[in-house]
Amino acid sequence: MVGINEVSAVPSPDLLTPDNAVVLFVDHQPQMFFGTGSGDRNSIINATVGLAKAAKVFDVPAVLTTVAAESFSGPILPQLAEVFPDAEIIDRTSMNAWEDPALVEAVKATGRTKVVIAGLWTEVCLVLPVLSMLAQGYEVYVVSDASGGVTPQAHEHALQRMIQGGAVPVTWVQVLLELQRDWARTETYGPVTEVVKEHAGAYGLGVFYAQSMINPHAAG
Repeated sequence: MVGINEVSAVPSPDLLTPDNAVVLFVDHQPQMFFGTGSGDRNSIINATVGLAKAAKVFDVPAVLTTVAAESFSGPILPQLAEVFPDAEIIDRTSMNAWEDPALVEAVKATGRTKVVIAGLWTEVCLVLPVLSMLAQGYEVYVVSDASGGVTPQAHEHALQRMIQGGAVPVTWVQVLLELQRDWARTETYGPVTEVVKEHAGAYGLGVFYAQSMINPHAAG
């Protein structure tokens, strides 16, 4: 039942903000990409970099982790490392990132309880930490288009398992725009539209067209 007298123009506490979120990138590495068959790998790379730039624009803490980087999976995606050149990349042996004490401490150190996560593969390297974080009280948002599984079925079944466990599926553009939430926020308006134009496909092209032909400040 809605209490009409209590209704006001305020955002839901469930929304992601620059002050309550942390972004966790899990195992975006060459060997993991080689085995990804759930979608176009270039699209996954594009979405991953778009998500990284979204975090960068809003100063959202980012935690980067790899698995067996030197012995098997290779270094982290270079485009991702380029967005966070000073970040410490936490390498692990465990398939479940949440069983690595260094990674858990890095997430805890941010003080954030809403974890935005993306990675490879969905059915292993995302399911395991997501369910583990949910069990410990974190709110988890899985960026489906910046993640991939070995097959389409593996990716979709893993997403369903996480959703049933309480995770929220999102896309990288959704995260970007939820963090912006108001085009009157001029301090991030320009950087956000640049990320959109570079990584958001037809939407980005539309913003470029609107700014070129209609109004330099057009967006949305």
